[in-house]
Formats: sequence, structure tokens, C-alpha cells
Amino acid sequence: MSVAYAPKGLVGVFTPQANTTVEPEMALMTPPGMAFLNARMTSTAGTITERLVDYMGQFPAQLSQFANAPLDVVAIACTGASYLIGKDAEDVLLKQISDKAGGPAITGATASLAALSALGAKRIGLVSPYNSALDAESAGYWRSRGLDVVAEVSAYRETEEFHPIYSLDAAAAAKALKELEGEDLDAVLMLGTGMPTLDAIAAQPFLGKAPVLSCMLCLGWHAAALVDPKFDGKAGLLDWVRGGIWKEALRRSRGVVA
Repeated sequence: MSVAYAPKGLVGVFTPQANTTVEPEMALMTPPGMAFLNARMTSTAGTITERLVDYMGQFPAQLSQFANAPLDVVAIACTGASYLIGKDAEDVLLKQISDKAGGPAITGATASLAALSALGAKRIGLVSPYNSALDAESAGYWRSRGLDVVAEVSAYRETEEFHPIYSLDAAAAAKALKELEGEDLDAVLMLGTGMPTLDAIAAQPFLGKAPVLSCMLCLGWHAAALVDPKFDGKAGLLDWVRGGIWKEALRRSRGVVA
């Protein structure tokens, strides 16, 4: 079924309730001929960790937000929840969502795993926006998925702003990334879907020989690759890392005229 603004594919994105990064970065990364619809995951739980778990507990019923829209991919723009429920529960849940939606379902974490697999990357460095408690869960998750977490650096800071992650500015990821210089890495992964990362990747797509990824970059790439094979594989991913699809749009969004 063709959709006027999405003749090549339609992605249904689920975004945490206060996240201010997912929609702007998805808009920049969505290839011509594709489009995305967005739904918000909401929770009244009192803490970040409780909300993350609650978000995932609401699936697959959450799909009702899209009714019978002809989605080609369901993309859950969240990584913290994956750490907390663990890989086995995540895999089961994605299978349930996929069965109900009639197409592939991914999270920010599984999209990142797909990207690391395409690169053949095992030794990774993490750039984290999380506090220490969620950092420990994060490292454990990536190790449970067969990766060697060689180094971790943090962009987290205490703040009086509305949210410690979503209020990070575009420079936070770039500043933390520099702390990984000199590490022997196959890839860098900047975590979360709330920390803005495209500016940092545009400025430094490789740290030495290691491609610089983020969970949002990977989510956009994997959703596109599941719809159009030309984006799939190592070559397609590396072009994505270099900004082949999104870099010019990012420049325009910053008021930079080529």
C-alpha cells in the first residue's frame, strides 16, 4: 500500500515522553521517499528507571496508537529500557511486537547491535549520558550481547533543567568523545536517544579508524535499511556515518548555507 509522503516506506517511531531529540534527528535522517510517524510512550512512574521499564510493559498494546497505518518498521527510540529488562525479555517483546505489527520491530539498542555487526565490531567504547546506576546496567547489557566494552566515558552532569539527559546540548557528546582518543576500538557507540549526537558525528565520524555511532544514528540507519537494501551492510552504514543522507540537512537546520 502506497502512502503519498512515504512511497518507499513508513516507519512508526515510539519516543519517551519528554525526549526532545528523537523527532528532530529522525527528521534529519529519514531518506527521500520515506517518512516516519511518531507516538509518545508515557508513564506516571516516579523515577527514570521505573518509567523505562513501564514503557516496555505497555507493548504490544501501544501499537494501537498507530491503528491500521501501513507501517513497514516499528522503531522504539529507547535504549535504557533494553538494559533494564535484559536481552532475553527484549528479544521476546520485539517478536511479539513484530508479530502484531506484521513487520520488523527494533529498539535503539538492537539497531546499534545491527550496526556493530555490520562493521564486525567487537571492541567498543561507550559515551554515556547516564548516571552511574544506569551506566552499570548499560555495560552489562552490551557485554551480554557479546561485545567487549573496552572504555566508557560520561557526558552526564547534574542539572536543575527539566531532564539530565534531554537537556544536554549538542557539544556534550563531542566533548566526551575526545576522552576516548588513543583507545584501541573497533567502534564508538554514543548511548541513549535523548543526547543530541549528529553534530558530534558530523564533526568527527571516525575516532582514529573506529566509526563513531550513536543509538539514534543506528536507529535511523537500521529502519531505513530494513525498508531499502541499498542502505544495508557495511558500505551503506559507513556512508550513513559520514552523513551521506543527513549531513546537509543538519547544516541547513543550523542555518549554515553551503
